[in-house]
Amino acid sequence: MFIKINKNSGIYMEHNGLEKQRLIPVTSNFLINLNHVTEVSFYSIKEAKKRFDLENHEFTVQPHTRVIHLQMSYLHATYKETIHGNKGNLVDRGYFKLYFMPEETGQYDAIRSQIDGLTLNV
Repeated sequence: MFIKINKNSGIYMEHNGLEKQRLIPVTSNFLINLNHVTEVSFYSIKEAKKRFDLENHEFTVQPHTRVIHLQMSYLHATYKETIHGNKGNLVDRGYFKLYFMPEETGQYDAIRSQIDGLTLNV
């Protein structure tokens, strides 16, 4: 199952391949394979947070920004590496955070309902 994220000026993304406190705007459409997601959480930002874009411009993430945090499976982030002459697999637990700014309309609810229909709350 895939979810499609459409480009939108009110959506930003963070992942563990970026420096801390960096957010990138979603400027093109992309798909996320939900078969590689192991944990999902939803929350809202309670207070303003300073973040930076890729050009190091500071901007503020406003309160009431909604976030979808996707923790990926180990297989999603496993790659081959040679360490001290030994070959092996290195596991880097990947995650994606999608920030839906307060002015963003529609996509958060659509994506959340898709994910809610596929998840099991224990």
